[in-house]
Amino acid sequence: MSEILPRVGRWARANWAILLPAFIYLSLFPYLPALRSPNELCRLHQTRALVDHGTFEINDILREQGPIGDLSCVAVARQDGQVVERRPCPEVRGQPRFAEEHYFPSKAPLLSVAAVPVYAALKALRSPLPVGEVPLVFFARLFATLLPALLLLIPLRRYLRVHLPEPLADALTATYALGTLAFSYSELFMSHQTTAVLVFACFYALFRLSRGEWPRWGYLVAGMLAGLTVAAEYTGALALVPLAAYGLAVAPGNARGKLSAVALALLGVLPVAILLALYHQAAFGGPLDSGYKYLNDAAYQGWHRGGFLGVKLPDLRALFLSFFSPLRGLFALSPFLLLALPGLRPSLWPAAARKELALSARLLVFYAYFTASFSYDSWGWTTGPRHLTPLVPFLLLPAGRFVESLGQKLAAGAAAGLAALSIFATSAMTFLNYIPDSLTNALWQVALPFLSHGYLPQTVFSLLGVPNPWAALPVLLAVAAAMALVVRAIAPAPAKGLLAAAAAAFALVCAIHAAARPYDEASRARDQGTYTFLMERFLPSPGRASPPFWGR
Repeated sequence: MSEILPRVGRWARANWAILLPAFIYLSLFPYLPALRSPNELCRLHQTRALVDHGTFEINDILREQGPIGDLSCVAVARQDGQVVERRPCPEVRGQPRFAEEHYFPSKAPLLSVAAVPVYAALKALRSPLPVGEVPLVFFARLFATLLPALLLLIPLRRYLRVHLPEPLADALTATYALGTLAFSYSELFMSHQTTAVLVFACFYALFRLSRGEWPRWGYLVAGMLAGLTVAAEYTGALALVPLAAYGLAVAPGNARGKLSAVALALLGVLPVAILLALYHQAAFGGPLDSGYKYLNDAAYQGWHRGGFLGVKLPDLRALFLSFFSPLRGLFALSPFLLLALPGLRPSLWPAAARKELALSARLLVFYAYFTASFSYDSWGWTTGPRHLTPLVPFLLLPAGRFVESLGQKLAAGAAAGLAALSIFATSAMTFLNYIPDSLTNALWQVALPFLSHGYLPQTVFSLLGVPNPWAALPVLLAVAAAMALVVRAIAPAPAKGLLAAAAAAFALVCAIHAAARPYDEASRARDQGTYTFLMERFLPSPGRASPPFWGR
């Protein structure tokens, strides 16, 4: 025993960048049942339909569980028992010819299917009692989004360690886990972090194959991951174009070898593509027709028409707000990621890593075009620009290359401060994780006021009956520890000037955030109403534990 404990301690210190995020991820459960989270529940309605009724259609589940948003509705006209026409329900509702309506989630189906074994197990465990909404959301998140996000940290750290010193690679891993969109969407049953996991896993497979570290059948794996990316989130296809170019460029061998790699990858894609096409055919009448063609809410239909799933010509307002808005801009939420921009300079990259540099740059261009060309106002009550989540892992290495180039200058301390602030801001908003789109500054108008008034996050400890603040205290301490360790790794002691610069950068960006709040009376009244609305629905209430876990 005397030898085991020191060994465990050394292992824990060596792996803090994964263990601390794992503890925080597994402890948190930000969920407000009163909001009826449509993006999550529409998928879980389909999960229930698959297990309870053996169908992808959710009409019966809507009658049993109640109405939700984010649905597709297919109005069907029949003649002699055969379907002769399909139309979106809002366009023809009230016409006797289209009285038959079929409801589905508007989302890609992978997460709904992934949660099937989770719900089936819960149903068997609880029989004959029904499975409530809260436990289903909890365990669906755990197995379908949260654990895959944690597993991603392992290859991500390995990849960063190939190009960067280990302390810096660990700091980047922890900053990614706790200071970016990865944290927020790991804690939701939405597809954005799942898509990020699949995109990076596909890249990592291609990266290992390019170095001769995997056998050639690894291209089958890469292809399957690419197919699953689209099955998780249709817009994940945007990442596959630069990934395909990267995979072809780094595939070893001559033209024949590259052709073989492409053939294996396509063979890996094929089964997923066929299954997805069959789902589209059964639900929407065509192998390439998605649920966005049949949105049940007429107000959303215009956002998804034209272009690719609603992606049209770019708009500078959407581009700027997606990256810099104090409400949910990527760089406002995670200012450390700004360092990726100077980190994309080719002079900072060795020749052996130039293809990875090109991939990061292309992905940034693709996603910048996407976020500038899609309706910024359609993103709902979410943390940050959710559709940019798959881009984030590919900004880490450029940011790390730039930080490494700073050496032990004061600028390295400022970089450490930006990393700490990213963890601080992202964590504060993830503790709530339902950020109203009517605000102008998420951190100062909702996240910090909630924390200061005792509205601390729901955790597994509060679900077990421990009241706040004690239930949230372990998570808060773990976040503070992660911030300190990241600063120490990027700006190590005894460089006191670097640590002072870190503190100054932290304070400066906080002040900039604070200054971005609205001051006119109409905005104040609107924001106060939104704050009160959320406060009345927040769980758990200050000084109390959460409601009974199985009781809903």
